[in-house]
This record gives sequence, structure tokens and C-alpha cells, in this order.
Amino acid sequence: MTNYYNKDLYKVLNLTYEASKEEIKSSYRKLVRIYHPDVSPQSADVNKFKEIKEAYDVLIDDEARQKYDVLHGYFREKLEKEVNKTNHKNKYDEFIKNAKEKSQQPQSFTKSFNDALDSLFKNSNVRSKKDIKSAPINGSDISLELSVSCFEAISGTNRKINILHTEPCPNCEGRIFINGSKCSMCAGSGIVSLQKKINVKIPQGVKQGAKIRIRNEGNKGLNGGKNGDLYLIINIEKNPYYEIEGTNVLCNLPVTPFEAVLGAEISIPATDGNISVKIPPMTSSGQKLKLEGAGVYNKSKTKKGDMIVTVYIKLPKNFSAKELELYNELKNLSSVDIRRDLKNAKKSIN
Repeated sequence: MTNYYNKDLYKVLNLTYEASKEEIKSSYRKLVRIYHPDVSPQSADVNKFKEIKEAYDVLIDDEARQKYDVLHGYFREKLEKEVNKTNHKNKYDEFIKNAKEKSQQPQSFTKSFNDALDSLFKNSNVRSKKDIKSAPINGSDISLELSVSCFEAISGTNRKINILHTEPCPNCEGRIFINGSKCSMCAGSGIVSLQKKINVKIPQGVKQGAKIRIRNEGNKGLNGGKNGDLYLIINIEKNPYYEIEGTNVLCNLPVTPFEAVLGAEISIPATDGNISVKIPPMTSSGQKLKLEGAGVYNKSKTKKGDMIVTVYIKLPKNFSAKELELYNELKNLSSVDIRRDLKNAKKSIN
């Protein structure tokens, strides 16, 4: 039996130390088909097959595998996942020594193993081996990018979002192993992933890249540990007409040529419903108008910014025959040379 501990039996079967019994059986069957003299004479290797059979006999037996893991060091890796090794290093080393000594005595290794494991936590803040399972582990935070429209960012909104979070595996309760084998439901991770819908509030005037923290909506803690938090990273979708700049809202307002010439009163969306914008007669494209108090609140919620409206003249895609006739008549009536300054620009340079 002692020869076993000079070999990596898991490596012989092409497995990791976390392999389940089913994985051990599956790997063994595959290797038998390759190296067994009666199954594959061409690739048979008697010594290799003996080594495979030896590894299988140890790892498939719970008590023999437990003994092998302790004496070969794999148990340390399994234990470190559930116990803070730094706080119990000396006791762990003592445990390994006790386990090795007791394993040579003519008694059940399971009993000697359990006795040694109990001694690991004697007189420490972890009172027994059962407390390994109950050591609290805090859940991790979740970050999620959330896209909102420009007006949702300006006015604020409520959204229902779907998040993927983790919870302790209901099969193994986060213990990872069941009866010495890796849990089949969570594949030995101790956690499962679940979808969850929650309602979140997006505050008015939220900025691009802002982080909104929602407490306790992250991944669940294990063994009574605290839940993580959910962080929403805000992405404001591009809008051709509206943009937020500090507490001001910038608006690009298209007007028709006759609205620019004759003036008009236009209703546009704002932070509190619609707002009326008066376009003065003879308004030029690019002219700016300020609507006081039509922006978003400052951080203290004591004052609102303004809406800065930039007017630009936009032509319809299609004109009727009558409209074209009238535009042609206007062209013939016009006597103003609006490009006179452009023509004189060269003279001023010279």
C-alpha cells in the first residue's frame, strides 16, 4: 500500500483530485480499452494496465481514497477551500502528523481520520469539523451595464431588469462534496446560477458611466455570509436631438424654412412633460435659445439647469408640385444677395 503514495494516482487516470466516482469509472473504462491485453492486443501494456488498475482500486474506495488524499497532500487543497489555512496552519500540520501516525494503527482509517480532523479544530474558534461547513462566506458583487435612453436619464425611470446570480447549491448546500464525491448538480463548485428579475430606480439626471449600487442583490453568501451588491453601470444611448451637459439639457430643434422666416411656437419634450419653444421671426440656422429651469436638478436637488435649444433649418424629403412652384416664385421675387460677403472675402484677404 505504501507504494501508492509515491505516485500521483489521479494523474495515472488522467483526472484531477476533485474527480467524482463516475469520472473515475469512466476514465478507467477508457484506459482499459487501450491497455488491457485481452481488449486491445496491439496497444496492450501489462505494466501500464497494472498501474491503472492499482490507481482505480484506491480511488474508487472511499476510505482508501481519503487516506491517499491525506498522505499525498490533496486533502490540504480540499480543506483550504472551506477553512482559512492561515489561521490554522500549525493545527493543520499537527493534524497531518496525527493522521499519518494513526493510519498505521490496526483500526478503521475513517475513525482515525475523523479523530485527527476533530483535533485540528480543538481549542480554536472553529469548534469542530462540522463547523467547516458553516464558516460564513460573503457573496461577491455583480456589475451589470444598463442602457437607458437620454430621456430616461434626464427624467429618471423605473426599470425591470434580469440578472444572473449565484446561490448555494441546493443539492450539496455549498459543501462541494457529497459522500466523498464531487456534487453532480453543481459540478463541485458549491453554487448554482439562477436568473432573477428585480425592479430598479434610475434617478433623474443620471450621468454616463454612473454606478448605481443596489445592496444585497449580488451573489448570495454561503453559510450565513452577507450577500454581495449589484452595481448598475449606466450607458446613455445616443440621441440625435438631446444630450445632457452637467445640469443643462442640450436640444437640437429642426424647423422648416417658413417657421424660421415667419416665427413659430413649437411644443417639444422636456423633463416635466412638454414645453413650448417660441421661434422668433427671421431665426437663422444655428441660433441658440435658452429655456430657464428646463434642465435637470443638481446633486442637492435644490436647483435645475436650463435647456439650451439650437435651431437648425431642415428641408422635407419631398415637395409637392405646388410647393416647388411657390419656391420658384420666391426665387424670382428675391433681390437680396446673401453671398455678397462671401464674394468680397477674397478682397479682404488681399
